[in-house]
Amino acid sequence: MHFLRLLRQRSRFWRLTDRREIDKYLIIMHDDSPRYKRQREAMVRNQIEARGVSDPKVLEAMRRVPRHLFVNEALRDQAYNDHPLPIGEQQTISQPYIVAMMTEALQVDQEDRVLEIGTGSGYQAAVLAEIAYRVYTIERNRTLYENARKIFEQLGYYNIISRYSDGTIGWREESPFDAIIITAGAPEIPKPLMDQLAIGGRMVVPVGSSFSQKMAKVVKEEQGIHQTDLGGCRFVRLVGQYGWKDD
Repeated sequence: MHFLRLLRQRSRFWRLTDRREIDKYLIIMHDDSPRYKRQREAMVRNQIEARGVSDPKVLEAMRRVPRHLFVNEALRDQAYNDHPLPIGEQQTISQPYIVAMMTEALQVDQEDRVLEIGTGSGYQAAVLAEIAYRVYTIERNRTLYENARKIFEQLGYYNIISRYSDGTIGWREESPFDAIIITAGAPEIPKPLMDQLAIGGRMVVPVGSSFSQKMAKVVKEEQGIHQTDLGGCRFVRLVGQYGWKDD
């Protein structure tokens, strides 16, 4: 009770709206030392804002999500460095700037329902969940799926709905989505995902070869599809029925 009284003195604590938010805050406080907070602030300032990401919602989300809890304990001291990290199963957690850039390009707001293809560590979904109304995320690797679900529950991200499935097929029964983010490189934009994007919806997806891609932003309009090239990138392959075939 003494600890709770101390927490109530903090302005952040008073802004929490329900018990689930309080639970998440207590967990993060327990595992989030001042050192990690300083590293997170430096990450946002030096890696993200310095490269031109300016959406206040995105910057705040990047400051709030404890990235070090989404990587193996042995790699926590590297969690806020300017590069991706391995998470097992031949997958990675993306570079912080890439997460922020893709999130900003999606133009997510608090009423949006977002579909993520490729849960991975769960970090990108958590960043989106700080902004969006609900995040639906699909992972085809069972180990990653189960690990991510566990951390979502531990951190109180009850607005993230997870599914173990082929992400290239999408989640038709929950469509249409206001935004779709694909966190693996696709040979082309999967048609089922484009069909599940709402009119006026945005999609961000790396498209190209299995070695390098171009980050594409797609906006679905009544008149058709508008696509913008956001620059080069390199992601692991998007494997599935409408992506790369499994080896």
